[in-house]
Amino acid sequence: MRAQSKSRPAHVGESRSAHAGERRGALSAIRRRAGLAIAAVGIAGVAFAGAADGAAAAAPTASTGHARQVSYGSAVFTGSVNPRGADTSYYFQYGLTKGYGGQSAIADAGAGTHTLAVAIGVAGLQPLTVYHFRLVAVNAAGVAFGGDKTLLTTKVPLSLALLSSPNPVLFGGTAVVQGTLSGTGNANRPVVLQANLLPAAAGFANVGNAELTTATGGFSFPLLGLTQSLQLRVATITNPPVFSPVMVENVAVRVDSHVGRTRRAHFARIYGTVTPAEDGMQVGILRIVHGRGVLVAGATLHHRTPTTSKFSRVVRVRTGVYRVLVRVTNGAQVSNYGQPLLIH
Repeated sequence: MRAQSKSRPAHVGESRSAHAGERRGALSAIRRRAGLAIAAVGIAGVAFAGAADGAAAAAPTASTGHARQVSYGSAVFTGSVNPRGADTSYYFQYGLTKGYGGQSAIADAGAGTHTLAVAIGVAGLQPLTVYHFRLVAVNAAGVAFGGDKTLLTTKVPLSLALLSSPNPVLFGGTAVVQGTLSGTGNANRPVVLQANLLPAAAGFANVGNAELTTATGGFSFPLLGLTQSLQLRVATITNPPVFSPVMVENVAVRVDSHVGRTRRAHFARIYGTVTPAEDGMQVGILRIVHGRGVLVAGATLHHRTPTTSKFSRVVRVRTGVYRVLVRVTNGAQVSNYGQPLLIH
């Protein structure tokens, strides 16, 4: 009986020691798992879950592919990733050297066990520049780097923009066509102005000689003594040529209007001439009220000389400002107003 009572405390001490060892082992395992999860945070700013169904996580694989849809400012990087059963994210590093320095957006590759094709687009690249890039895949078990690849961005295509002023220009006046040639190699490039007279559609023809663009691609062409509206464009002297969008420079008729006295009280004669001759076109006599023209009378243009037409109309008037509008519809010139007429 005494022997049994002496052995019993020894059995209890062994049990306590065993339980303590199990607890220490469990705590160590928890710490290892926690440390692994913490270590996975901060790689490209992403945290990862463990392997599915409690299986041991395996580092992913990554293979860098080719660059597609390469332009002067953007490209699409491709590659392949195998998550190997763990939640995996991927991204591309890129830059002017193998040190990279740039990073694409981050995308999810899932937690599968098969290799899948991936692609991410980037923008903000410089034209005619060699870039290095590689694929990076990350999960809770580690990081995989694809091999280094390179691409060469394209040059910026040439393009033309232009405007003319004044527009419209008075009949017989001067307009200036100016614009910019943009793109790679835009400096000191010969360009030529082309015109197509309206309303006829004879086609574009060169106007004068070609000129060289400035160091920033600028150019300017004066158009002297314009008498007819015309379509304009600028073209490069290249093969094939690059054309600007077509614009229209309108030529407005010149209206010289006057006011004269009559024998009747509260009446005045409004008369004048229009250049070029626009016989048969309509004339509106307007009174300006709160900034808007109110029609008070009309007239028709009559022949005066081979180059001018005339109009005259006696109208009842009140103190205020009047203007003459000549409406032209032949397509060669456009309508225009005469100068304001102040009647007291």
